Amino acid sequence: MLQVVRPAISWTSYWLRRIGILDLLFIAIAFSLYSVVRQMGAGSSEGAFSHAFNVVSVEESLGIFQEPRLQDWLMSSDTLIRFFNFVYSWGHFTLIGAVGVWLFLFHRERYLLFRNAFFAAGAVALVAFNVFPMAPPRLMPYPYGMVDTLSLFQNVNYHSAGAFVNPYAAMPSMHIGFNLLLCLAIASACTGMRTPWRFAGLAISVVMPIVMALAVIVTGNHYFLDVAGGYVVAAVGMSVALALRDHGWRVWQWLPASA
Repeated sequence: MLQVVRPAISWTSYWLRRIGILDLLFIAIAFSLYSVVRQMGAGSSEGAFSHAFNVVSVEESLGIFQEPRLQDWLMSSDTLIRFFNFVYSWGHFTLIGAVGVWLFLFHRERYLLFRNAFFAAGAVALVAFNVFPMAPPRLMPYPYGMVDTLSLFQNVNYHSAGAFVNPYAAMPSMHIGFNLLLCLAIASACTGMRTPWRFAGLAISVVMPIVMALAVIVTGNHYFLDVAGGYVVAAVGMSVALALRDHGWRVWQWLPASA
């Protein structure tokens, strides 16, 4: 009986991995845990606003607290604000899903590397959200606060999300962290191409991080230091993924032969 069952299980497992069912299940579980733990890290509003004031104080000491001025300049154009709202809303999980499918189908090795980088970066971010809850600029008072442009121009915003969103998860900006990893994945995959799409992919991987950095600032969701925090978390996630790829095999050597 076992001689029949074992090959069947092995064959089924192979094809589940091959067509991505196990990956979809794994990603769904990870995303659910990310959302739940992120929401649990809301913490107290007093601590979140205190941390935000501290970040603004550091930016003022560095001479880089220019976010309200940047938003005021762009608020003169409804078209620009709507554009950055669109980038913020649809250039995150939607783009991650599309690129993830592309990598899975055509660049499997890179898909595995960057999938692990995303998971590692997300785990680091969850720790940061719980240890350092921080209010975003859109919730801060004048003159440290900014306009919530998502609420002004579209129905889908943080107010409509209700209790499913942690309002104090501004540091680090994972719109920035995940977007950087996404663009690194695109650049990595396009480097080896020999088609005209290669240059389009490389251009996107260079321009998109800049556009997303502007989007998270202009929409009133992050300060410059939140952006820097996103870059740091992305770097940590990428480092973990590279370490797993290059040295993960050593773990198997430590396991018993029966495992």
